[in-house]
Amino acid sequence: MKVKTLCAGLQNLLQGLSFSVRYCSKHNYLQTVCLYSKVKPNKCHILNCSGSTCTHKPVPPGSILPWRFFSCKQEGTKIPSKGKQNTSITTSELLYKNLLKSEQENWNDISARYKAMTKRIKEKLKELHNYAFSSGSPRIRFGENVYFEENGCVFLSKAADVDEGNVDILFSTEDLGFSDVFIQRIRISPDQRYMAISLKSENSEEATCVIMKLGNFPVMEKVISNVFNFEWATDDVLYYTSQKNLKCQNVFMTTFTSQKHTKLVYTEQDARFFVDLYCTKDRRFLTINSNSKTTSEVWLVDCRHPFKLPALVQARTKGVIYHIEHRNDELYILTTYGEPAEYKLMKAPVASSGMENWQLVYAVEEKTKLVDLEMFSDHCIMFLKNAGYLYLNVISFVSHSVESIKLPTWACEFELESHPEHTTSTCYFQLTSPVHPPKRFAYSFKENNLIEHAVQEVPIITNCHTTRLLAKSKDETLVPITVFHNMNSKELHRKPLLIHVYGAYGIDLNMSFKEEKLMLIEEGWILAYCHVRGGGELGLSWHRDGCRYNKRKGLHDLKACIMLLHELGFSQPKYTALAAASAGGVLAGALCNTDPELIRAMVLQAPFVDVLNTMMKTHLPLTIEEQEEWGNPLADEKCMKYIKSYCPYQNIKTQCYPSVFVTAYEDDQRIPLIGVLQYVQKLRKAALDHASRTSKKGNWIPNIILDIQATGSHCDSSWEDSLNEVSRHLAFLNKELEEVCHLQHDTKSCK
Repeated sequence: MKVKTLCAGLQNLLQGLSFSVRYCSKHNYLQTVCLYSKVKPNKCHILNCSGSTCTHKPVPPGSILPWRFFSCKQEGTKIPSKGKQNTSITTSELLYKNLLKSEQENWNDISARYKAMTKRIKEKLKELHNYAFSSGSPRIRFGENVYFEENGCVFLSKAADVDEGNVDILFSTEDLGFSDVFIQRIRISPDQRYMAISLKSENSEEATCVIMKLGNFPVMEKVISNVFNFEWATDDVLYYTSQKNLKCQNVFMTTFTSQKHTKLVYTEQDARFFVDLYCTKDRRFLTINSNSKTTSEVWLVDCRHPFKLPALVQARTKGVIYHIEHRNDELYILTTYGEPAEYKLMKAPVASSGMENWQLVYAVEEKTKLVDLEMFSDHCIMFLKNAGYLYLNVISFVSHSVESIKLPTWACEFELESHPEHTTSTCYFQLTSPVHPPKRFAYSFKENNLIEHAVQEVPIITNCHTTRLLAKSKDETLVPITVFHNMNSKELHRKPLLIHVYGAYGIDLNMSFKEEKLMLIEEGWILAYCHVRGGGELGLSWHRDGCRYNKRKGLHDLKACIMLLHELGFSQPKYTALAAASAGGVLAGALCNTDPELIRAMVLQAPFVDVLNTMMKTHLPLTIEEQEEWGNPLADEKCMKYIKSYCPYQNIKTQCYPSVFVTAYEDDQRIPLIGVLQYVQKLRKAALDHASRTSKKGNWIPNIILDIQATGSHCDSSWEDSLNEVSRHLAFLNKELEEVCHLQHDTKSCK
C-alpha cells in the first residue's frame, strides 16, 4: 500500500511491476517530471512528473498524483492542424501562434552554441547507462514463478533460474503491433491464467489495457482503451477505472468466464475526487478508493463474491484520509483520523467498519514520513523516513512488538519488490540514492534480520560523501538538506553547485538514481536537495505548512537552504544553479524574482509559473481539485492577493536575473504552454531592460532560453528524447558556469 508520492515529477524505478498499489508518475508523478530524472532505460518509464514527476514515484490513495495537473488545452489557444481550412482565428490564437514561432526561431538560432558539449555529455551518459541498469528491473514473485519486464517485453522464469537467463517470453509490444509505447503496469490473475498490462505512449495521457491469456502459447484476449488502473478480483474477473479528460471517476467490471460481459460498478460525482483501485495483500477484498487531496472514502468488493455490490467502509469525512488492508477478518486502516493528523495504523472488524470502531494499533512518530506499508500474515512492515534517514519498522501481530531497523546511511529512496503472497517469510526491496544505483535487500521474518539479497553488479560509489544539514528558515523552522559531493574535491567553495527543489502536494523530491547525477559528482559538482515545506519529507504536517496560505514558507525555506550552503562553503552564488520541474517551478521562479543574486543559472522542466491565471480558469479539467493545494482566487480576494504575492509570472520585474533554460512540451496536458511562453517572454524583456539601463563594459547579460519539444509530454518521453533533453540541460549549465567547471578564471558577476 503506497502512502508516498512520487515526482516531483518522473521517478522511474519500475514500480508499475509491483503488486502493492502503484500509480503512474511522476513524481509527482504534478510527476511531475523531475528535472534530470528523465534519463532512463527503454523499459518502463514509471514513475514522477515531478514529477514528480513526473516520478515519476507512486502515491497513496488520497494524495495528489504527481502527474495530475492542469490541462494546456485552453479555450482559444488550439491551433488548427495542417490541412484544415482556417476560416477564422481569434486574437488569443494569433498571440499563441506568434509566441510559439518566435521562441522556436530563437531556439534554432541559439542551440548551435550547445551542440558540441551536448554531444559529449550524451556520449558519457550512454556509457554510464550501459552498466548502471545492469541489475535489472523489479520482479513480481508468484510462488516459484518470477515475472519481469524489460525492453517492452514481459518474461516468465522460475525463481531458481531467473539469473541464469532461462526465461519464457509472454508479451512483446513489438510482436503484437504496439508501436511507440511502454509497459506501465502489470497484474497477474491469482491462478496465473491471465495477465493484464497497461501500455502508454509518450504523447498521450490515457493508457490501453491488454489482457493476455497465458499458457504454452499466450494469446491476446481483450484490449480496453482509456484505462487508468486495474486489479483482478478473482481468477477471471477484472475491475478497472477509466480515464477521461485527466479525470478518473468510473469503475467497471469485466469477466472472462464462459459468458463474458462488462458493466459499470461505481461512479464518483464530485469533481474534486479521483478514483483508483487496490487489492488487499491477502486478496480478500478489492478496494475502490475515492480520494481528494484531503479526504477519502473506500468501498469494498468481496473477492469471494465479486458480483455483489461494493460495501462502504466509512463515509467520507472532511480532512480524513484512509486506506484499507485486511488480515484475519479485520480491516487494518491506515488513516489520518485523530490527533495529530499524521498517519496511524488502526483496525476494526469487517462487519463493523465505521470510524467509531477504529482502534489504534500504531502511530507514526512526529516529523516522520510513512513512505510505504506492506502487510503479511503475521507482520506489517512500515518504510519510514526521519531526518533524511530510512528505517524499517517491523510490527509483529503475534508478539505485539515493534522493531526499528535503520537502513544504510547512503540510502535515500526505497522501492518494494512485489511478492503477492501474504504468507511469505521475506520482504524484498531496493535501496538507491541519486548517485547510487539500485541495490537489493531483503528482510527475513524468520531470521529477524536484514540481508543483502543479491550481489550488486554495480559497486556502491565510495568516493561520494553524503551530508545531511538543517537550515533555519525565516520562522526558525529547521529545513532538511541532503548534500552529495566527491570526497576528493578540494576548495568546495569554488565548485559548481546544483540545487533541487519541489515543495508541493506532499511529494518528496525524487532522489532515486540518475546517471547524470553520478556524472556530475565525478566531474566535481556538488548536489543539494532542499526538502522545503509543501513537500512530504517530514510527514503530512510538512505539506500542510507549505500549501494554500503557507506557500511563501516554502520560498523562505529555499532561500535559507541556499544561504546555509554558501555559508558552510558549499560553492557560492556565482557558481550555483537551481533545478526544478512542474510545480517546483513555483518556488524556483519565485526565488528568481525575490533573490536572483543567490544563483547564476536555473533550469526548469515543464514548469508551473503562472499560478494565478491558471487557478482562475475553471474550464481547465483539474482546476477545481487543485484548489485544495493553491486556494480559490475566484471566490476569495484574500487568496487572489496571496497567490499574486508569490506567483512567478506576476512578480517579474526589471532587475538582473540569472540565466534560465526552460523546457516545455507542445502536447503537455498538465501545464498550459501559453503560460510558459508568456513567462519566458516577460522574463527576457525584464532582463534585457535592466541590462540596457545599466549598460557597462563587461556587464553580464543572462540567457533566457525556451526549448519547446514537439514530442514527449509532461510525464513521459522516449529514451532518446530524454537523453537529448538532459544533455541539453547540462550543456547549458556547463556553458553558464564553464569558467568554474574548467577552473580557469572567475565568471563575471551580474552588476
